[in-house]
Amino acid sequence: MKKDATTTDESPSRLIDAKIAELDDWRGKTLAHIRMLIRQADPEVVEEWKWRGVPVWSHAGIICTGETYKSVVKLTFAKGASLDDPSALFNASLEGNTRRAIDLHEGDDIDQDAFKALIRAAVALNRASSR
Repeated sequence: MKKDATTTDESPSRLIDAKIAELDDWRGKTLAHIRMLIRQADPEVVEEWKWRGVPVWSHAGIICTGETYKSVVKLTFAKGASLDDPSALFNASLEGNTRRAIDLHEGDDIDQDAFKALIRAAVALNRASSR
């Protein structure tokens, strides 16, 4: 993972695999779990690798990114402000007009059904916007 992703010929999915393996703590496990939930919610999701090492999940546009920091895994939804969030999963970047984020800290659980519903809603919004 030490190489800049833009200098490799690896697929985005392999780069995400490597990122998860490199994060040999709770952050890697959290990112792997979130990735699994995204794939379950949208089997047609496209994995991308952008901005020098950020996993991105897309379908008719960006759904969300999966950034990892020392004390948080941040899932930023590109059009989160336009999504209904009845389970109040969004807990960060709430002041903006476009994006919303979910910050996960060590030991946090996520409502899996609500998260998958949010992924499906983001895909539906992307599809509606691309028509």
